[in-house]
Amino acid sequence: MWQGPLEKLDDYRYRIPATYRDDMKKDGILFTSPKMLPHLLEDQACEQVVNVATLPGLAGPSMAMPDVHWGYGFPIGGVAGTLYDEGGVISPGGVGFDINCGVRLLSTSLTEEEVRPKVVALTDELFKNVPSGIGSKARIRVDQGQLEEILSSGAKWAVSEGFGEDRDLKHMEENGGMEGADPDQVSDKSKKRGMPQVGSLGAGNHFLEIQRVDEIYDPEAAKIMGVREKGQIMIMIHTGSRGFGYQVCHDQVRSLESLYHGSPGNFHSEKFGITIPDRQLVAAPLGSKEADSYLGAMRSAANYAWANRQLITHWTRESINSVLGKDVSEMKIDMVYDIAHNIAKVEEHVVDGVRKKVCVHRKGATRSFGPGHKDVPITYSEIGQPVLIPGDMGTASYLLAGTQKAMDSTFGSTCHGAGRMLSRSKAVRSFRPEDVVSGLAKKGITIKAASPKVVSEEAPQAYKDIDDVIEVAHGSGISRKIARMTPIADVKG
Repeated sequence: MWQGPLEKLDDYRYRIPATYRDDMKKDGILFTSPKMLPHLLEDQACEQVVNVATLPGLAGPSMAMPDVHWGYGFPIGGVAGTLYDEGGVISPGGVGFDINCGVRLLSTSLTEEEVRPKVVALTDELFKNVPSGIGSKARIRVDQGQLEEILSSGAKWAVSEGFGEDRDLKHMEENGGMEGADPDQVSDKSKKRGMPQVGSLGAGNHFLEIQRVDEIYDPEAAKIMGVREKGQIMIMIHTGSRGFGYQVCHDQVRSLESLYHGSPGNFHSEKFGITIPDRQLVAAPLGSKEADSYLGAMRSAANYAWANRQLITHWTRESINSVLGKDVSEMKIDMVYDIAHNIAKVEEHVVDGVRKKVCVHRKGATRSFGPGHKDVPITYSEIGQPVLIPGDMGTASYLLAGTQKAMDSTFGSTCHGAGRMLSRSKAVRSFRPEDVVSGLAKKGITIKAASPKVVSEEAPQAYKDIDDVIEVAHGSGISRKIARMTPIADVKG
């Protein structure tokens, strides 16, 4: 239970002042609402927000997005920017283990009326064609050389191999591949884990979902994003870098940990001259050999994730074609956007009135760049970058747009999902899988999961109400609502 100070700034923001602890360098800012605040105060996330505020070279406050909850080092839903040229650091705990876990949204010309009669067959086909579950292996096999290409170029590799089209790349963050990836910084163990898994969904909260457009809030912007009418079928893909990304993070964290010594509340690195309160916040100064090693490896894992989602997109298109008997081009299954969460990126932002290079950590948070930004695809330049915020299994997901308010206040960031309320182990103890499945069926939602356990872990009641989360994101102005989608079928790992 949070016992420290908390000041209400407005209806959607609360502040933990930097005066709370001597080692805090900046304030902590919580994006939440009076309705959601009581649960947040019971979580350990507030203490983690404070711990992040102790990192060197911060460009602004340590922030918690509306879906925030306790995580490794940073809270999940944590955002922090550090000054690249003025003593800032990179902390793997500010990215997480599933590097570039992200979301992709596809629009189609199909309607619910067309899909409903065949939704069970389509769900089965997707489950067959997109490997899922713990330890799942992909339909394709890549060799060492191909993996190196994936780590260097991301989704571009998949498209060059016939898994998609060039136009797909234009609607992905970083065009589906980060520059600066360095596969030489990736261990052989990571590469060995990654080779059999590229092109697989994985387990946990990852999913492949058939959705229907339920509500349109901004028809003009929605149309530009490919959302034309209620009842239109959309496809959402949520997955990341699998065991490969986990191993990359593990290796880098262990290497940095060897440079820190001390006890809880006071871990110090003689080499870096950095003191941190939590060992999970191990960090390296930007520009150092250690920071460059982490960034090169992290970007490689991010590219792996973009290639992964591109392969899944290709097999999703094939599955729809197979079940519905229509040519993919006839159905116009187009990329709306693909965004990353769990990533650190060097960007330019205005800090105290001056444009500076900032390393933005987004841990369970996503980019929300506003209209006119150079990194927003030209298609969306006038309305802002598409922002994809999925709900939990069986609940709504949202399509939003980035805003100038986000650029001004959160380094162009917003939330990434609903946010857990119950741990996976508590959810398993609380919800029987057969009850969850039957409850979803009563809502007209078909589910296909690799194991009964994951159904219990991802029960809707284990998460915050996505509508409450979106109210804060929209109300605070860090992203704005465009459309709401609800699921009709869900493929789970």
